Amino acid sequence: MTYKLYHYFDRELGPFRNLSKLTSEESEEVSNQIRLSGTTFASRRSEDYMRVRRELEAMARERFIAKGGKPRNSFPHYMTLGPCDWLKSWYVNPDVIEIPWDNFMDDSVSFTYGDLFPTMRYHDDKPYRKQVYTKLEIMELIAKYGFPQDWNKDGDKGPERYIEVQVWDENELGRYMK
Repeated sequence: MTYKLYHYFDRELGPFRNLSKLTSEESEEVSNQIRLSGTTFASRRSEDYMRVRRELEAMARERFIAKGGKPRNSFPHYMTLGPCDWLKSWYVNPDVIEIPWDNFMDDSVSFTYGDLFPTMRYHDDKPYRKQVYTKLEIMELIAKYGFPQDWNKDGDKGPERYIEVQVWDENELGRYMK
């Protein structure tokens, strides 16, 4: 099976805009503007969102390196493995880019079974919590559990709504970035 990675974004802003790329002050300012707008899913984020995000990104990076990953960036760009139409609701003017996963080096992408935030912070007994996966490992997990966006479209079965992809090499996204 040939998998595709999907990146959802606001058409007005363009793809692969990343709060983690900004300084702490800049990212806090943008986060506050998003919260004050009250128009998108992201406007519901907590005031400590960027602090927590940076901690989780560092944790994911360390775990990926421990599995042989070679991140070239200190923070990832985010995509999903397979489509997830629910993510369109996060944006005022949604758009999406699809990229075959074979376009990415194995050592530049990691995966979480669900969004990084709930995957690393949600407390239950599911074996994929607090885990970062390689391409080979995520294929095994899909064989066992399927795609969350198939069995949990409405989010009523837990926090996992999609398989998140962390792209750790911005150069692999070059032609898609503005």
